[in-house]
Amino acid sequence: MGVQHGGAVGDRPLIPRPERTPGALRAACTVLAPGLLAAYDRAKDRALAEAVEHGSLKPVRAYPSHWAALIEIERHPATAQAYHRAEHLARIATTADGARTHPATAGSLYRDAAKAVHAE
Repeated sequence: MGVQHGGAVGDRPLIPRPERTPGALRAACTVLAPGLLAAYDRAKDRALAEAVEHGSLKPVRAYPSHWAALIEIERHPATAQAYHRAEHLARIATTADGARTHPATAGSLYRDAAKAVHAE
């Protein structure tokens, strides 16, 4: 899914890094990637349901970490463009090389974003 980023120069962040709270992450998603809001809400609902079902807070802790990494990607227009391109190419890959390379690129960008978020 492509996400439009307007008014950015280079890969400077479009907004400050949000706190890793459900409300702050959802607000950032609203600004940066409104097309992902439904997926964000489903992930939150799924995490809460799994927490209740399994009697564990692990899902409730995992979903904000995941979404903080995704929001970190979206904060940087060039990174977001590269990430979405790699994800798209991974979905349509018709060669073994493409099936390896594009997911690896997306994964590397995601891991870098997760590290940046958790390094604070």
